[in-house]
Amino acid sequence: MVSGAVLMWFILTGLSVAFVAVDVRSTPESPVLKWGFVLISAYTGPFGAFFYVLGCREPLPGLHEEYVAARWRQVLGSTMHCVAGDGIGILTGAVIGSVLHLSTPVHIALEYFLGFGFGWTIFQALFMRDMAGGSFGRSLRATFVSEFLSMNVLMAGMVPVMMILERAIPGSEAPHRAEFWFVMSMALLAGAIVAYPMNWWLVARHLKHGMMTVRKPGAGNEMKGAGAHPAMAQMGHEAMAGAHAKPSPAAIAGMAALSVALFAAGVLVAVTFGSHH
Repeated sequence: MVSGAVLMWFILTGLSVAFVAVDVRSTPESPVLKWGFVLISAYTGPFGAFFYVLGCREPLPGLHEEYVAARWRQVLGSTMHCVAGDGIGILTGAVIGSVLHLSTPVHIALEYFLGFGFGWTIFQALFMRDMAGGSFGRSLRATFVSEFLSMNVLMAGMVPVMMILERAIPGSEAPHRAEFWFVMSMALLAGAIVAYPMNWWLVARHLKHGMMTVRKPGAGNEMKGAGAHPAMAQMGHEAMAGAHAKPSPAAIAGMAALSVALFAAGVLVAVTFGSHH
């Protein structure tokens, strides 16, 4: 029964990735989020395709700016960006940890540091450096807090699901088995759900961007209030606008402590009820 469910999952995942990869080409979104939605579809199958259609796909020509302006869609874009980037490092750590038969704490630590490192330095700081005036160093400093908070809660949701499912599904600890990738898909999906509220807080306080609109030069928007600028990401939409007040250091420290506590709780659940390497 499990093998049939896994097979069906990967069939749906293949169809989802193909659909998003083709369809997103005509969506006026930033390149990094386009790749992000393709990766999310690879991680979470039909859920990723659903998130793309519901949250980013332009419903009618010229409406993308208005469509993605809703706060919940901005937060969805922020969350998908986080999971897409961090997921590459997390999956790499999961494969290495499984092949080397690392202990559970070391395995989790490896996934965390690889996920954080790739998500922060590549998907956040490097790909979004234009928002920091083109400076990679400035972009690293500007995105550290948001990446730290997002990564902690992503792992808080992901680690328990990963470890518990590994115990429940035979063969899921081996990277050469389809069950392994099914478990990682379910874990990343759970992590994305848990990370959504934290990303809401980050977007609402202008510490992270959400969805964007990027149109080719000459493809102006006739819609009222759209104000698209050629070849530039339209941030607007309450997202990461420097003119807005940022939260106080005390508020950031409080959220950081909360994120660490949630991560610790997730690890405790994983170690208590999950598999042991």
